[in-house]
Amino acid sequence: MALEKLNKALQAEIDELFAKGTAKGKELVITEIIKPCCDKGPRYLIDGYGDKQFIKMNANSYLGMSMHPDVIEAEEAAAHKYGVGPGAVRFISGTHTPHIELEEKLAKFHDREAAMIFSSAYVTSLGVIYPLTDGETVLVSDELNHNCIIQAMRLCRPAGKFIYKHNNMEDLRAKMEEAVGKGKRCLVITDGIFSMRGDHCPFDKLVPICKEFEDKFEQGVITIADDSHGVGAFGATGRGTEEYTGTKVDILIGTMGKAYGVNGGYVVASKVVLDYLRQKAPMYIYSNPITCSEAAAVLKVLEFVDTPAGKERIDHLAAMTAKFEKGLIDLGYETIPGPHPVVPLMVRDTPKTADLVKYLTANGVLGTGLNFPVVPKGDEEIRFQVNGDHTEADIDFVLDILKKYKEQ
Repeated sequence: MALEKLNKALQAEIDELFAKGTAKGKELVITEIIKPCCDKGPRYLIDGYGDKQFIKMNANSYLGMSMHPDVIEAEEAAAHKYGVGPGAVRFISGTHTPHIELEEKLAKFHDREAAMIFSSAYVTSLGVIYPLTDGETVLVSDELNHNCIIQAMRLCRPAGKFIYKHNNMEDLRAKMEEAVGKGKRCLVITDGIFSMRGDHCPFDKLVPICKEFEDKFEQGVITIADDSHGVGAFGATGRGTEEYTGTKVDILIGTMGKAYGVNGGYVVASKVVLDYLRQKAPMYIYSNPITCSEAAAVLKVLEFVDTPAGKERIDHLAAMTAKFEKGLIDLGYETIPGPHPVVPLMVRDTPKTADLVKYLTANGVLGTGLNFPVVPKGDEEIRFQVNGDHTEADIDFVLDILKKYKEQ
């Protein structure tokens, strides 16, 4: 009885979302994964579609490691040794050897003093930005930053918030000028890879601009980047946007749930910063860590990335990305060029986006339609994501379907 009025109000909002065409579609349920065979990468069976096989062009698992036998073996072995869950938060009795080993490995991987793992990358951004922001902190943020950064900033009560135009370094400088005198500490926050577009922040330009203002804030200017779509999938050895631009930020946030194919988030920075976050970040203090088996699986992926086979997979991912991007352009589609495996097909219209997603699904291709408010109006798109398991034949298969769509 108590929910009747609330149910009515919430249902009205849900109905409005569907009427506007901005509601999320029904979740597809994967029932089986068919392993790669011959010249084809993995295929997926979906509940309600019988034995129809689908190719995933919308997975964040860029390196295609989630089904790698060595990774599965490492996860299973750790589960047998430590159980399937930590059973407590870190500071009580939830910390196990694999957690410590993973943090040491991540710090070394990114050439930092220390690393700290969280339950997810989304939570990591909240758990970094919120504790580092006080009433004398100013926040400066790219207008297209991920929702996790936006929500983290909403949680805070800073001295001021300044939003600069996407990747516009002159506007960043202008916003920094506005921020001077408003607080003692300045956090400049950006995505590494912008997940809806596949473009990247020019760290090599952003960091020097921030250094220009270092002496104008009592506690300095701290650069923070969430490179969850970059680590593992971008840069010559998978070190992400820092490697690609040749420039480090002060605090780097990453994920283990995308390119690495497992689960969890992390941050790397100075030991002092992370010591502080362990004391102050409620998202860390009051949440269980990832499982020991997940930590062991990520350790195995990080080990793989630095082998010749890992380098070969990163190179293959880059080659398939370039092939797909060129194919879209040759077919007359609009995209946002770039080397990252997020390859957007810009549709710029909500009904047309829905129609293309429907056509792709009918022909066995899973792509993600992105409409407002996930992306700005006029930026509606199909977000395709190339995967290390994709073959040349896979890319040709998808491009052929897109060709046929245009010829209808």
